[in-house]
Amino acid sequence: MIHWLQTTTGGLLTLAAVSIAVLLVLIIKVKVEPFIALIVVGLLTALAAGLPVGTLVGTAQKTSDSLLEKGFGSILGHITAIIGLGTLLGSILEASGGARVLTSALLRSFGEKRAPLAMGLSGLIFGIPVFFDIGIFVLAPLVYAAAKQGGRSIVLYAMPLLAGLSITHAFIPPHPGPVAAAGLLHVDLGWLILMGALCGIPAWFAGGILYSTWIGRRVNVPLAEEFARLAGDRSDPENPEDPAGGAPSLKLVGGIIAIPLVLILAGTFGSILLPRNSGAAGVAAFLGTPAIALTIATLLASWLLGHRRGMTGAQLGELSAAALRPVAMILLVVGAGSFFGAVLSATGIGQAVAGSLGDAGLPVILAAYVISCGMRIAQGSATVAIVTTSGIIAPTVAQLHYSQAQLALVVVAISAGSIIASHVNDGGFWIVSRYFGLTVPDTLKTWTALETVLSVSGFAVAALAMLVV
Repeated sequence: MIHWLQTTTGGLLTLAAVSIAVLLVLIIKVKVEPFIALIVVGLLTALAAGLPVGTLVGTAQKTSDSLLEKGFGSILGHITAIIGLGTLLGSILEASGGARVLTSALLRSFGEKRAPLAMGLSGLIFGIPVFFDIGIFVLAPLVYAAAKQGGRSIVLYAMPLLAGLSITHAFIPPHPGPVAAAGLLHVDLGWLILMGALCGIPAWFAGGILYSTWIGRRVNVPLAEEFARLAGDRSDPENPEDPAGGAPSLKLVGGIIAIPLVLILAGTFGSILLPRNSGAAGVAAFLGTPAIALTIATLLASWLLGHRRGMTGAQLGELSAAALRPVAMILLVVGAGSFFGAVLSATGIGQAVAGSLGDAGLPVILAAYVISCGMRIAQGSATVAIVTTSGIIAPTVAQLHYSQAQLALVVVAISAGSIIASHVNDGGFWIVSRYFGLTVPDTLKTWTALETVLSVSGFAVAALAMLVV
């Protein structure tokens, strides 16, 4: 039995299925923190597969070559600076009032009749540097103001905003999920930005514009009185308050958001288009390194949106400390997910999965999407779904010698699966319900369905693109 489990394709696939089942039980039923569950299941899987203890954890004298330390270190060295700097950049943009400047400009440009489209674009653009929940906290009052002024269902204004925030959070670096998946599958972030936008924007249009308009006219949720009061002086969204006084310019906000994306893309494609070993290629490679690009953007934001607008060094330090606290748990989950993936590779489970997918004729991009959907629906966290699925699929992808564009599309498929069918086990479900005054049935009809439309649309575009790249 043990020999069958450790050496045959059927045994290794059984071990993989049992490992994932145990992982879900620990997270869902036992309520173990995901990063602890991933470590425990990774260790048990490695031992069950017959991996030597020395290989797994090293010795008392040396642990640096162990699978446990390498699994954690290989990914954290790649993503820690990117996620940390991206978080700092988003916190400065939020504190400076940049979100209100951006949304107000869009509302002025599109007018009252197209306010839902303006809210959708606000979510899509401002969602690039800020986390999903922070985007809701900051922009919800402007949704209330637009709904108050327009006099229509709050669903019509909230869903486009949520669609934009959700797409960028799932598909576009420097958000933790796509950055972690890129690290695990060895994808250049420039390619991921390009393919994430290629697949994410049509998905946003399908969900955030077409579906949101349709459902907003059918689910009538008037603006609650307490939300109307919160809108307060912002009932005119063209003149939002800026608590710091003196709002930053739209060009400045847009420029700071664009800088890291442009630099990363220039670094990626400069290495392809510019002469090898030329000075220009070296400059592009240096400035386009994600950590360098984000450092430049964060320093500019600190100076132009912070110090020049009256923030002291101490205030920026407090802002940074508060913003970085949630990052610790994200990094632990990503590191543990990388270790789990390393175990699957070292034990031969990944190769068994690759062979089985090939024999069944199931495309890897579809398998990645289905696994991610299952993880998301089962345990609720999009980041956990992305990290776990990437760990499971990485050994398989390594056998296929995909191009960077193809690898980026696999990451997009995993990310698309991670946002499907948000329901009561997802914290985002309750944030949406609470911040926009929706009942549970209304949240299921609007938010849960919206996430499913975004997921399916994003995957469909990725699958079609996979046929031509």
